[in-house]
Amino acid sequence: MHLHILGICGTLMGGLARLAHEAGHAVSGSDQNVYPPMSTQLTQLGVTLNEGYRAEHLQPAPDCVVIGNALSRGNPAVEYVLNQGLPYTSGPEWLAQHILRGRWVLAVAGTHGKTTTSSMLAWILEHAGLEPGFLIGGVAQNFGVSARLGSGPFFIIEADEYDSAFFDKRPKFIHYRPRTAILNNLEFDHADIFPDLAAIEQQFHYFIRTIPGSGLVIGNGTDEALARVLKRGCWTPVERFGVSDGWGIHDHSAEGFDILYQGRIQGRLRWEVLGAHNQMNALAAIAAARHAGVTPAQAIGALQEFQGVQRRMEVYGVANGVTVYDDFAHHPTAIAATLHGLRQRVGTARILAVLEPRSNTMRLGAHRHTLAPSLSLADAVFLYQPPDLGWELSAVAAALTNKKARVLDSIASLSEAITLETRPGDHVLIMSNGGFGGLHERVLERLKSL
Repeated sequence: MHLHILGICGTLMGGLARLAHEAGHAVSGSDQNVYPPMSTQLTQLGVTLNEGYRAEHLQPAPDCVVIGNALSRGNPAVEYVLNQGLPYTSGPEWLAQHILRGRWVLAVAGTHGKTTTSSMLAWILEHAGLEPGFLIGGVAQNFGVSARLGSGPFFIIEADEYDSAFFDKRPKFIHYRPRTAILNNLEFDHADIFPDLAAIEQQFHYFIRTIPGSGLVIGNGTDEALARVLKRGCWTPVERFGVSDGWGIHDHSAEGFDILYQGRIQGRLRWEVLGAHNQMNALAAIAAARHAGVTPAQAIGALQEFQGVQRRMEVYGVANGVTVYDDFAHHPTAIAATLHGLRQRVGTARILAVLEPRSNTMRLGAHRHTLAPSLSLADAVFLYQPPDLGWELSAVAAALTNKKARVLDSIASLSEAITLETRPGDHVLIMSNGGFGGLHERVLERLKSL
């Protein structure tokens, strides 16, 4: 089959292209901006990439066009597909029909922690010799790729509630039909398509309806929104984590912590991954792996070799005694958790937090009132005000009393201000769900020139 993917450089679609290539399909694709690292990865696979969405990219006609959810009516390629009557589908639907069918799907859903938990779970199963397939929204350091077909029955997928395509407004995760499902947490997000938290809870309720009675739901027992979802109806056994009658943590110290199940110690996990949120991610991954036949002791042993995920508190570089981190956090809860984890590591050393409000929800201002509290653990805060944000970040800076909080409207002025503020021993945490205009490299280069 010749597959042409519109929006191929997106996280999901780039992973789909890799899986399709591994499965023996001919793959080509188009995107508005074809750039590394995804473009490099795909070119190395032999995937033909086209810049822009011109009709000639679809000539001769492929067997199927997979349309990413960033595209809509009016796009030249979309209009050509419809006018020519070419076969088309969404990314989640293609995955369901051609990759997930017949597999034991382990899906990781929730507002936060999907990528890290999926990576942990994939590594646990890999460490146990099960050779799982996976499609994750980031690059797990233990694998070096975000997707692979795998040779065993198990397939781990990051299950997102965002819509599937312009012609299919169902959440992506409705297509995946997992046997094992992790529900990490649930908060308001995706303000561009959901009016409130209740609307998202409704979609999670539909997701629960797709899980068989012989499967397993692994839910965060401390999350009120998830409790409401499960109360609406669940026809599958449920295990909870973060609670005393389920999966929990005991005797936490700098050297590690005990993993408990129903009050019984399963083993002690010693690792260097930061933050209480990652401890919860570990509990969920261990529980899911147990459902797939991996003992908690095996899972704990695997996690002690877990290397983390790119762009999740990743050290980008060190220059002039200053450590620069790259992190994907773009929701106030994730920002607060990331800062808390870094504070645990660096103690009283100064943390300079740098934020680009890039997600659709952030750009709509849905989190403007909770953003300042999420940054409270930083010693200095730098906020980037893009020209098309639509609301002013000055109120966030003003709310950060007793902090050095600044708002800057260019990458150049931002890199200069950060560099002038730093001193040896500082930690610069740069947070964005995009490339942030190469700010990480700019800051490091300026630091090296001091």
